[in-house]
Amino acid sequence: MSNDYAELSDGDLAALSVAGRQIAFAEIVRRHREPLYRIIVANVADADEALDLVQETFVAAYRALRRYDAVRPMRGWLITIALNKCRDWARRRKVRRILSFALPLDGAAEAVAEDRPLHDIEAADREELVRTRRAIAALPATLREVLVLRAIDGQSQAEAAATLGVTEKAIETRLRRARAKLAEQLDRDPR
Repeated sequence: MSNDYAELSDGDLAALSVAGRQIAFAEIVRRHREPLYRIIVANVADADEALDLVQETFVAAYRALRRYDAVRPMRGWLITIALNKCRDWARRRKVRRILSFALPLDGAAEAVAEDRPLHDIEAADREELVRTRRAIAALPATLREVLVLRAIDGQSQAEAAATLGVTEKAIETRLRRARAKLAEQLDRDPR
């Protein structure tokens, strides 16, 4: 990738992308894919699904690039799209779960591989991380999104408020509630 593109602003890259320069959009993806992945995986608690949702986010962003306001930070715009993708994913997942209970069992259950954790500290850490991700993903969206933006993405209270379209006081309140509910969930399921 040309260093010339790496030095351009997100707004300039967006304008070049709209003009048909694919390499400009590739630079946008390079800049923002890691933070988006962290936000999405924290919302869905599934690494494979998160990768798919990152891709869906960039596809949607590319299609909507003409509507991007270069005055707004690109990252906040992409996070808004990513959170919408997470909400859509959660709705689809809920529908699939309901439908799976309605389907008749035909006795042809698939064999499930034995799940044996490794016997070292690293495996315990991974298990704890998965448990925490699941607990975060189980939070109501209004609490989860604030927690992810503030604690995982490192956004300030003002940035999170702008991203979610709420007041800074709402962010503060939701963050406090999210942390309390997360601690409650983790205490309830200590494993």
